[in-house]
Amino acid sequence: MSPGRNFLKKGMARPRFIALILALGTLAVYLPARHYGFSLYDDSDYVTENPVIKNGLTWAGVKWALTTWHASNWHPLTWLSHMLDCQLFGLNAAMAHAVNVLLHTVNAVLLFALLRRLTGALWPSAFVAALFAWHPLHVESVAWITERKDVLSTLFELLTLQAYARFAEGFKDHPPSLGSVATGSSKSKVFYSSALLMFAFGLMSKPMLVTLPFVLLLLDYWPLQRFNALTLRGLLLEKIPFFVLSAASCAVTFLAQRHSGAVISLKNVPLICRLENAPVAVIQYLLKMVWPENLAVFYPMTKFPPPVVGVALAALFFISTATWFLRKRQPYLPVGWLWFLGTLVPVIGLVQVGGAAMADRYTYFPSIGIFLAAALGVRDLAERFQFPKTAAAAGGAVLAACLFLMHRQLNFWRDDIALFSHTLAVTKNNDIAHLNLGFALEKIGRNHEAMDEFQAALNINPDLVQARNNLANLLDDAGHPSAALTEFQAALRIDPNYPAAHENLGTLFVELGRFDDAMKQYAEAAKLEPMDWHVPYLAGKALLKGGRDTDAVPFFQQALRDDPNNPQTLVFFAQVLASDENPQVRDGPTALRLAQKADDLTGGVQPAMFDTLAMAEAELGRFDDAQKAEENALALAKDFNLTNDISLIAQRLELYKTGKPFRQTFTNAPVKME
Repeated sequence: MSPGRNFLKKGMARPRFIALILALGTLAVYLPARHYGFSLYDDSDYVTENPVIKNGLTWAGVKWALTTWHASNWHPLTWLSHMLDCQLFGLNAAMAHAVNVLLHTVNAVLLFALLRRLTGALWPSAFVAALFAWHPLHVESVAWITERKDVLSTLFELLTLQAYARFAEGFKDHPPSLGSVATGSSKSKVFYSSALLMFAFGLMSKPMLVTLPFVLLLLDYWPLQRFNALTLRGLLLEKIPFFVLSAASCAVTFLAQRHSGAVISLKNVPLICRLENAPVAVIQYLLKMVWPENLAVFYPMTKFPPPVVGVALAALFFISTATWFLRKRQPYLPVGWLWFLGTLVPVIGLVQVGGAAMADRYTYFPSIGIFLAAALGVRDLAERFQFPKTAAAAGGAVLAACLFLMHRQLNFWRDDIALFSHTLAVTKNNDIAHLNLGFALEKIGRNHEAMDEFQAALNINPDLVQARNNLANLLDDAGHPSAALTEFQAALRIDPNYPAAHENLGTLFVELGRFDDAMKQYAEAAKLEPMDWHVPYLAGKALLKGGRDTDAVPFFQQALRDDPNNPQTLVFFAQVLASDENPQVRDGPTALRLAQKADDLTGGVQPAMFDTLAMAEAELGRFDDAQKAEENALALAKDFNLTNDISLIAQRLELYKTGKPFRQTFTNAPVKME
């Protein structure tokens, strides 16, 4: 052996160096994500419009996380991780992205350590970990803040496998059972308990982990080789606690998704369509692992012709048969293949949740099995036919290609318009992509283009209630209330339990002067979304507009109970309490407290907050303080060139100089969200 080769074999220096390069490389390639914001695609449910999450870590939030089925899932640790983000960093998208990237990086290093322990193969383990870290298919799991559950659950999956491997090494030659675990050494008990605990944590992060006990059995077969001395019955008995946790998670998840209406009925997506889609989706996942082109955030369900389904089934049969016949010489082939297939089962679409045919994020953990089988297969071929340098060069080329394609795919996540425009470019008949592109265009004021996208979505799927709701909003904004009313009513015929349509229809009724009808719609929305601050806030503004000022106060109080740190509610309610013409409504001390809180939350740089502080100080008769606050408001308004506000603030400043408080009526105030 040459001195150089001997040097490379020494100690742990090389594995640690590989782990360091893997970590630094992963952090570097995902560095652009720090400039990305929140996506409108589910990030609102998970973070930006979720008042419980935005409040940070609180006891009430912990209780909510443990008991809620919000977003059609039960994953309390995922909710707690988002709360921790907000507790530490506020509503900061850059830091939320950074946490996702950090978790992904840790996962890559853990995977390298796990595979090296299991297989003893240094370079194949490093290659698999790098492929996992840099494959374009995994960009969705990392760059999408909502998919924190993916990177977090995989962290616990890998820790489960690591602890299980340590436990199994101590039971290679002893018949395992629940009893043997209980009577084993303290070290074995620690590893077994750790594996079970990490598995529970994983299920509490994302329920897709329910098939992980089968992965443990695969590892028993190879590379742990426990089947040589132990019976299948004994190995199954050993895993009873894992299967119990899986069964419980399946039950809770199904109830959560059914309760929220996320489970698609057989009437909407027949069983035959699901059975046809499943094999095609598996083959498409494999093809995208080999050639990761035309990746999209949403793949719509498609009716495949029988020949396509037949080819997919034939391909699956061929691969399964081949790996079975090669199991003795290359046991990693069936293990890797079954790892991939088994961990895909929960998301293959037999129980259809949502309208997607497949999703890139579903490959995050399952792809490890394919990567491992491929890496070890190439290694064995290279050793057999003596082309190790060629294999190493090919591996380097593959990783380089992955880095290039990963960087390009990551760039599509820079904003929602880029993301959904790309999705429409690489898919067909994608109503969900049109819908979300419409949302993104509407958000930046490109309303005519947004209306075109909503109409395009409805041309594909006339029952897409969100598109009708948003099209109605834009029609109202464009001065067509009758057309808007027709669309809102159509939306509620499609889904009477869609809270946003009730909420927006209520606002339209306020504009039309139909205040009683409006309050009925707000009441329906409140029943459907009892913790949504928007509904009582809008109801309060509607009552003000209708001249019922004293009746409005409890609604604003409810809005603040739902979201105590919402600056919009704080500042508007403070203005009402400080300046309403009705003396029965005014409450100077409370107005000042709310205005100060709003100013603190927004960093003391917004003119509206100082303007409101001035109103409250004037209501309390402290006109010198009111003048100072209003002067600050005027200076900031000039700095921000807020032409319309400057004159109004200046008028109020003159009023305070004469020792008079500001009074106003809210009957002409806009009701829609600012």
